[in-house]
Amino acid sequence: MSPKLRKFLGSWAINTLAVGLACLILHNHIQYKDKNPLYLFAASLVLGILNSVLKPIIMFLALPLLVLTLGLFMFVINALLLYFVGFLLNPYFKVDTFWSAFVGALIISIVSVVLNSLTGMGRARVENPAKQSTATRSRAGWKRSGN
Repeated sequence: MSPKLRKFLGSWAINTLAVGLACLILHNHIQYKDKNPLYLFAASLVLGILNSVLKPIIMFLALPLLVLTLGLFMFVINALLLYFVGFLLNPYFKVDTFWSAFVGALIISIVSVVLNSLTGMGRARVENPAKQSTATRSRAGWKRSGN
C-alpha cells in the first residue's frame, strides 16, 4: 500500500471515528439514518472532501475575522462545513441546527487532534524524548547534558 493511500485511509478512519462519537454524544441532534455505518462513512468522506477543497477558500475569505478573533472563528467555519454536510446528505445524515453543528464540530476537532497525535497521522506527534536522537533534540531547542 502506498504511503499516500495509507495516510488517506488513516485520516478517513480517524475522521469517521470522530464523527461517530459526535453522533453518539449528540444523538438527538446529529444522526445518520438507520444507524447504518455506510452513511457515517459517507458523511465523513464528504466532510473530508469539503475540508480539503472549501475550507482553504473560506479561510482566505474570512482571514480578517480569523486574525481579529485570534483563530477562534475557525470553530465557526468547522461548524458551517459540518452543517453543510448535513444539508448535502439530508435524509441519510442530519444536523438539526447550527449550534448542534458547532458543538459537533468541537467534538470532532478534539477527538481528531487526540487520535492524530496518538497515531502519528497528523502534524503533531507524541514522541518519547528518550528515544529521540541527539540531533532531533538539538533542533527542538533542547540542550545536551554535559555542555
